[in-house]
Amino acid sequence: MIHFQDVTKTYPDGTVAVDRLTLEVPTGTLAAFVGPSGCGKTTSMRMINRMIEPTSGTLTVDGRDVSTVDPVKLRLGIGYVIQSAGLMPHQRVIDNVATVPVLRGESRRKARQQAYGVLERVGLDPKLAKRYPAQLSGGQQQRVGVARALAADPPILLMDEPFSAVDPVVRDELQAEIRRLQDELHKTVVFVTHDIDEALKLGDQVAVFGRGGVLQQYDPPARLLSNPANDFVAGFVGADRGYRGLQFFHATGLPLHELRSVGEDGIAALALAAGQWALVTKADGSPYAWIDAEGVALRRSGKSLYDSTIAGGSLFGPDDTLRQALDAALSSPSGLGVAVGADGRVSGGVRAEDVLAALSDQREQRAPRQG
Repeated sequence: MIHFQDVTKTYPDGTVAVDRLTLEVPTGTLAAFVGPSGCGKTTSMRMINRMIEPTSGTLTVDGRDVSTVDPVKLRLGIGYVIQSAGLMPHQRVIDNVATVPVLRGESRRKARQQAYGVLERVGLDPKLAKRYPAQLSGGQQQRVGVARALAADPPILLMDEPFSAVDPVVRDELQAEIRRLQDELHKTVVFVTHDIDEALKLGDQVAVFGRGGVLQQYDPPARLLSNPANDFVAGFVGADRGYRGLQFFHATGLPLHELRSVGEDGIAALALAAGQWALVTKADGSPYAWIDAEGVALRRSGKSLYDSTIAGGSLFGPDDTLRQALDAALSSPSGLGVAVGADGRVSGGVRAEDVLAALSDQREQRAPRQG
């Protein structure tokens, strides 16, 4: 457990970076620290491994005041992931990952052997082990950074805006990877981000910091969305917090409707009236694109199907939430979101009104019974 008790950080010029912070991060949970620039979230995290020393207050890890622990020993027992990975460019991937075990006294050979297993755990091909960081994509570099932090199997992991420098698609993949790893490893994680969606997606608990380093609210994501503590939190979470809250309701059991669909080889013969859409599927039954009468005409003239609307934004899967289902329905030109099964094949279409009905049902089921 990480415990902040009235922790304050004041710089020599009088700037208060963190103001009387009190909160607990229970063992095995992921706490997301979020807020605008300059709100003290990163400073708070860095006080955990003594990269920054508090001015006053007490910060303990598993009941031990970190100010009494040698900072080098403290940091060797805490994983640390930063933006852009922070890899050593002159070392191969395998040696970057093996860094902390070697510093802790492991032989280089044993540390490298263990590093291969950690690379696979974070979803990297072991063949990349002999490359240098510059030979990897940004997403691969961040995975190596996570692998390096996990290599010595630390009980605590600190992550300082690790995914802010990668593109949205890679970021989404990395977020899913962190959630998977956390479900598997149950580390105690402090994750700093300026992105409220990322905080809500990853955090078991979310701490919202305001200007002057003052903690505004610390709650589970669902409560943060439904019961913001004040106007600052409500404004930071956003006016669409009700939509964001749909991610805490499951999409299983939604009624599925028949979709007009056609294989790629049948597009030329397709008859669509103005305003009608059909879903084009691949040979394996997976969705490919939406096409309308204009798209059919283009295809008959020999133009590529890529002139049509790709179906990717209209998809949701069997393990997704009502948020993904509603987004699929709203983003679909036909008004039907495309539901796919575990095998990736189209299983039907979902309407927005069905999602809202499911939301009402699930809320009623969660409501406390009277009597």
